[in-house]
Amino acid sequence: METVKVGMVSLGCPKNQCDAELMLAKIKKAGFKLVNEAGLADVVVINTCGFIQSAKEEAIEEIMEAISRKNDGINKKIIITGCLAQRYQQQIDEEFPEIDAAIGIGKNDDIVEVINSVLLDRRIISFPDRSCHNMEGERLLSTLPHYAYLRIADGCSNCCSYCAIPLIRGKMRSRTLEAIVEEAKRLAESGVKELILVAQDVTAYGIDLYKEYALPGLLKELCRIDGVEWIRLLYCYPERITDELIDTIASEEKVLNYLDIPIQHCCGNILKAMNRRGDEKTMRELFARLRERIPGVVLRTTLITGFPGETEEDFQTLAEFVNDIKFERLGCFAYSAEEDTPAAEMPDQVDDAEKERRADIIMSEQEIRMGEYYAAMTGSVLKTVCEGYDRYSEMYFGRSMHFAPEIDGMIYFTAPKDKKPVSGEFVNVKITDVLENNLLGEVV
Repeated sequence: METVKVGMVSLGCPKNQCDAELMLAKIKKAGFKLVNEAGLADVVVINTCGFIQSAKEEAIEEIMEAISRKNDGINKKIIITGCLAQRYQQQIDEEFPEIDAAIGIGKNDDIVEVINSVLLDRRIISFPDRSCHNMEGERLLSTLPHYAYLRIADGCSNCCSYCAIPLIRGKMRSRTLEAIVEEAKRLAESGVKELILVAQDVTAYGIDLYKEYALPGLLKELCRIDGVEWIRLLYCYPERITDELIDTIASEEKVLNYLDIPIQHCCGNILKAMNRRGDEKTMRELFARLRERIPGVVLRTTLITGFPGETEEDFQTLAEFVNDIKFERLGCFAYSAEEDTPAAEMPDQVDDAEKERRADIIMSEQEIRMGEYYAAMTGSVLKTVCEGYDRYSEMYFGRSMHFAPEIDGMIYFTAPKDKKPVSGEFVNVKITDVLENNLLGEVV
């Protein structure tokens, strides 16, 4: 009997990707043949995102394409997992009768059982309690071999008024420090050199388990692991960036001076409506402190324009703030009203076109700042991890600490014939030029 081929399409954030990798390891261990293309699979698993409207639309489009392939006899079975399924349980069941299974995040551990059931023509609709969601276990990495996402918690207790994550994932649940360190050691033994710590809010790590912010202690433990060279932090909450955390980042050589701090806005009235803390003064003080105490720090942030009640004056304040801080990395999104969130019911909703106009202005100005930032890097020598070779340009490509995988640009570089780097190898690259969102250089 021919081995059943299973394909996984994982959408959304690195936390969802970690879920996919846990499921992939179970699927492979059960003896199924994994294929990279959904169009080659007998069973396609779509691990969906359901965070904002654009993500939901992408997930629905992926489901519709799978249904089309099923109608053409290409895919035989379709399984829907992830945040969209978790959030819209009844709708997924009713609106897509062609799918063979829809399961919540608490059912991920049973993915092999679900596949076997649908192969026997049993339709599975199952949404156990979210507390059944398991973050532990063997993973089959879907990243390049030299880096991996390391999830330290799931869910979120911040309850920002615009955000559906607590509705989907529930309250924050930290993993134990021992479990995280043990997984990090296994990753390092398998050749991973860069650990990227992720959670909805990494700075809240440990408050539920240890009744204190435990990220600094975790970082120190991870820095002791042989083989790990870089540790990167994503998704820090500004109010929880303590002096202890700053000192840890500044003193631990392996912890990269790269901080992703989604502030969403700087105006106190808007932040209060978002159920977030702080104001322009506290934000300016934070970023000044970070720049002073962590020389060369790369600051990344995310902003929302057109939140309910945002006036033109509020927007201008935000634009001036961003121009003054000069974030090295920035993403700006027009507010997306999500059903069942408090913000969706707020008065003074901003017109869609106006929300987009404001986001476009922020991003256009950021492009100018990015050009200046990259130009200032010309002539510098950057420690760079090689990630491959581009035959079209006949150049190698990789990342320095300034570039997070998948969200930032790349460094394209040449190397002497007797010093050809392999993927995962660190080399020193002298930056010689800028090409759009990328840097050009040569190995020195």
